[in-house]
Amino acid sequence: MLPVPTPTVSRDDLSALVAARSPLVVLETDDEAGAVALVTASAARVAGPPRPVFRWSVTEGLSRADVPGATPQRHNAEAVAVLRSVVDTTVPGVYVLLDLHPFLDDPVVVRLLKDAAQVPVARRSTVVLVSRTLRVPPDLEHLAVRLPTRLPTAEERARIVDDVVAAWATTTGTLPPVDPHARDLLVARLAGLSHGDVARLAHGAVVTDGALTMRDVPEVERARVEALAGDGILSYEYATAAPEDVVGLDGVLRWLHVRRAALDGSAPHLPAPRGMLLLGVQGCGKSLAARAAAALLGVPLLRLDLAGVHDKYVGESERRLREALAAAEALAPCVVWVDEIEKALASSDGDGGASRRVLGTLLSWLADRRTPVFVAATANDISALPPELVRKGRFDELFFVDLPDAPARAALVRLHARRHGADPTDAELTGLAAATEGFSGAEIEQAVVAATYAAHARRVPLDAATVLAEVRATRPLAVVMHERVAALRAWAAGRTVPAR
Repeated sequence: MLPVPTPTVSRDDLSALVAARSPLVVLETDDEAGAVALVTASAARVAGPPRPVFRWSVTEGLSRADVPGATPQRHNAEAVAVLRSVVDTTVPGVYVLLDLHPFLDDPVVVRLLKDAAQVPVARRSTVVLVSRTLRVPPDLEHLAVRLPTRLPTAEERARIVDDVVAAWATTTGTLPPVDPHARDLLVARLAGLSHGDVARLAHGAVVTDGALTMRDVPEVERARVEALAGDGILSYEYATAAPEDVVGLDGVLRWLHVRRAALDGSAPHLPAPRGMLLLGVQGCGKSLAARAAAALLGVPLLRLDLAGVHDKYVGESERRLREALAAAEALAPCVVWVDEIEKALASSDGDGGASRRVLGTLLSWLADRRTPVFVAATANDISALPPELVRKGRFDELFFVDLPDAPARAALVRLHARRHGADPTDAELTGLAAATEGFSGAEIEQAVVAATYAAHARRVPLDAATVLAEVRATRPLAVVMHERVAALRAWAAGRTVPAR
């Protein structure tokens, strides 16, 4: 039998709430069985007469959770019916209600929860709402105590994996072969997942072939990525950029290389770097450098979609961001990439202050976190960035990514031309570098791509002359938006560290 994981909440805290007859407790977790077991154990620790513990779901109705084999009360399957029982009972108990959140839009349900909270203390019951996510209606906020849960540590994940192996041996009568290295790697790969997901994926790894070997690790990694992606706020990036693909940003690469030892475990006495903010002209390699940071530092790359955290309900945006950041911390050491951060933090009069609250949550985390999570953020418009975001303490360094100089432009032309089967001579590269003055790296790449199409249409090999023709037909951003680019470069002079 698969072991039941328990949400990581202090049993003492929950026991104290039950003893105090707290009317409403919110426990956000997807480990329902573990939550019921936790509440039952917490209630048993309370001094005085035993408090009966009930479990309710809309499909099974109400049943005793502390009495093995108890028969469910089907007549109490409706949310309104079970809450009337809570209000009317003369014997105070603890009621664990699973997935009540869809019914919280019903004013009768809200009124009954308020009535249950106003029952005299001598016969007041404690209602524990268990859901993966739960928005408490404003009328109940002052009555509810929200118990935070956290993701399992490495030691807890190791214990869950070992319990799964032991459960398999008990069920089959045979101890499955366990590769110690695969077991340790599996524990590391399960970071960032809930207790239930850790147990589920570990169980799947064992039952697939009756063993725990290196063959199980890639499949667990794939499943972990899917679980981490969740609602898309935090996603795992499979493809990082190779440092050699980052042309013209040698200063950033050197800066990262010096800090690698603090993240790869070779120098545990060094403080973990907090991150970098890459500001600059569009298309000059900021995102590429952020992605290359993960490969150079030797850690996983996660992408944080700040724009995706916004929710229409008050407080939900901050909660979703906190969950994503907690998952990133559980995956540490890692790089968290936030692209075009200024757009995600832009506020408007119609968002009810949500953007400011999200910014506050992010700023607090950037300043207070102690885990080795390296944040690589990019921005195109310094005027749209909140001043408090760019001060020291949020990021270790503010780099300015400028338009590439002549040697960088020549290197970029060579890099992209070779990817499309051409190999310009040094003289041709010098000419193309001069012709592409004011071009960004992205514009040089697109000129080579356009030349590839043109060469294919004429049924001739790609050559420098075709690339030069496309370059001359292109008006780069530095020309089209000269004033804005010039103003950005003028602002960065003396305020930022050159990325070259």
